[in-house]
Amino acid sequence: MRSLGMTTVLPAFAGHVPQGILRVFPRVNATRLGHWSHFDCTYSCTYLLDPEDPMFQVIGMLFLKELIKEFGTDHVYSADTFNEMTPLSSDPAYLSRVSNAVFRSMTGADPKALWLMQGWLFQHQPDFWQPAQVRALLHGVPLGRMIVLDLFAESKPVYQWTESFYGQPFIWCMLHNFGGNHGLFGTVEAINHGPFAARRFPNSTMVGTGLVPEGIEQNDMVYELMNELGWRQEPLDLPSWVTRYAERRYGAPNAAAAGAWRLLLRSVYNCTGVCVNHNRSPLVRRPSLRMDTELWYNASDVYEAWRLLLSAGAELGSSPAFLYDLVDVTRQAAQQLVSDYYLSIRQAFQSHALPELLTAGGVLVYDLLPELDSLLCSHSLFLLGRWLESARAVATSGREAEQYELNARNQVTLWGPSGNILDYANKQLGGLVLDYYAVRWSLFVSVLVESLNSSRPFHQDQFNQAVFQVERGFIYNKKRYPAVPAGDTMEISRKLFLKYYPSALRRSLAGPA
Repeated sequence: MRSLGMTTVLPAFAGHVPQGILRVFPRVNATRLGHWSHFDCTYSCTYLLDPEDPMFQVIGMLFLKELIKEFGTDHVYSADTFNEMTPLSSDPAYLSRVSNAVFRSMTGADPKALWLMQGWLFQHQPDFWQPAQVRALLHGVPLGRMIVLDLFAESKPVYQWTESFYGQPFIWCMLHNFGGNHGLFGTVEAINHGPFAARRFPNSTMVGTGLVPEGIEQNDMVYELMNELGWRQEPLDLPSWVTRYAERRYGAPNAAAAGAWRLLLRSVYNCTGVCVNHNRSPLVRRPSLRMDTELWYNASDVYEAWRLLLSAGAELGSSPAFLYDLVDVTRQAAQQLVSDYYLSIRQAFQSHALPELLTAGGVLVYDLLPELDSLLCSHSLFLLGRWLESARAVATSGREAEQYELNARNQVTLWGPSGNILDYANKQLGGLVLDYYAVRWSLFVSVLVESLNSSRPFHQDQFNQAVFQVERGFIYNKKRYPAVPAGDTMEISRKLFLKYYPSALRRSLAGPA
């Protein structure tokens, strides 16, 4: 990192300790915190040292001194004591003691220490983090010795209601993506104006802009835009900027490609208001009769962008970036089509129309999803095999490689032993669509058909139990997936387009059913 001119950040001691410390030091004052998310105390409920326990400074300084001995230091340290965890007390004095103890353990090892802290906790639990609590935590550290990352500033900025973090410097950050989901998404208007509004804020303490996605390698345009704004004095003319972006990205001007990007800019990339990018498409969610198909944009804009990109293929087809974008836009169009077929399936079931249910379910399960899978398999960056092989590659033994592959499979599906954060990190990868999402949808359609045939009601709880076996089975099936692409991306996209575009455009222009 230093060879690239980067300022490195080392982790500091935030106060968390393993349960075993109570066995070694039985008099230590440590309290168990509550569980995290949907995980019980088997996997969470960490112990937190009391800030006034003498061991807090001993552990904190020893830990940081070892890190500095190993890596050297640029004097910046990260620590997040209460990220998505409720503190033991809302007493401002207690919260100040905690942050002060963390900072003292940093300066005990490095007198020049600067604390870099995520500001996510303040917007994540706003009922707890009222102004008095926020001020107390921030003011436990001398002003200027902490930098706060305003982590989700493009949708939920914290600086606005904390008087610019009560004097502590902050970085205006774009989070953009939760879980590394595939799916075209952006909040370009908020991104384009947000950093400049933050600089003009009364008594602003903003010191920079940042990118903090939970998963990257998707929606390249949004990250290009955010990075460019750090060099600008005022917002960009976005339609002009995205036209130039298309030319830079593909290496040549092309009217159709530029037109496609302007359509994408005004639609999928222009979510307004409080926008949270968890892909909720029925494609990547456990099926039910109550799925969300709402879009923040006109679906027809994506279909038209798809058409324009395909028409640019003769000129731009040799560009790797173009082929990636063609897969991505075709994938987005297919995702919209899945929602259409889901609505047809649901309507047919609720109307007891078995032939229509069989038709819509058959097209979805036996044509659309396999075609989407073959498209994804045609590009190396959309392969499940690549995802799994990259996990295995860092292992030091065969047994470890098996464990890492299980983890990689679990992360994009159940995320936990029992679907604790189900489909949170959903991804549309060749192999995953066919062997995970399509199998779930096949079971769902079969259960609905059986329900109509037997005149028995559909029970979501029973389906969930059955489909969990499918989901868990995928994690443990040990099937090998290719890490090398197969098939012609342009041809597969064109085939999908000719088959589905005419009816898709009619439906999207007709509006919601």
